[in-house]
Amino acid sequence: MKLEVLTIQGEKTGREIDLPEEVFGVEPNEHAVYLAVKQYMANQRQGTHKSKERGELAGSTRKIKRQKGTGAARFGDIKNPLFRGGGRVFGPRPRDYSLKLNKKLKRIARKCALSSKAANGQIMVVEDFSFDGPKTKFYFNFLQSLSCEGEKTILVTTDYEKDIYLSSRNLKKAKVTRVQDLNTYEVLNAQRLILSEGSLEKINESLAG
Repeated sequence: MKLEVLTIQGEKTGREIDLPEEVFGVEPNEHAVYLAVKQYMANQRQGTHKSKERGELAGSTRKIKRQKGTGAARFGDIKNPLFRGGGRVFGPRPRDYSLKLNKKLKRIARKCALSSKAANGQIMVVEDFSFDGPKTKFYFNFLQSLSCEGEKTILVTTDYEKDIYLSSRNLKKAKVTRVQDLNTYEVLNAQRLILSEGSLEKINESLAG
């Protein structure tokens, strides 16, 4: 598959770049994609939730009333879970939600996500560029020239481009990431995937094998 290389103004450069079939034309593996997305979502969870149980509350252990003869149920101390302000029964505890996947499976999932975007015509290639300084207007004009300012976009750069990243940060649907930080979830979540020429070469190098 070949794509036109565009300028930052959205104009054609007259050059075409090849999207290799071994990266952008693989057979979909839904289970691999599912596991990669599941891992990403699970790893976003902090797991710091905590509620105090009966033994962790501060309060008197004095028995509230006598055991028998009242006609009502037995009660223990004021920390009884049945009382307001009492301890919670089997409440949440801090835990690690992170999942581990092997590199080969994650590579397959990324290939499937990229192939899906390529098949749907949602990939654009622009020549390498940079901004003179961080300004949101620069990045908005860039998206406007590509006719995708109202879509969820992700721009993939070769390395960390500070001015480009800071220019995109105030735009709700725009995201800028490096090749090494690109993951399956972000690729699938974006409506438009914008690749710089340099990033496309690095993607081919890292995934073609």
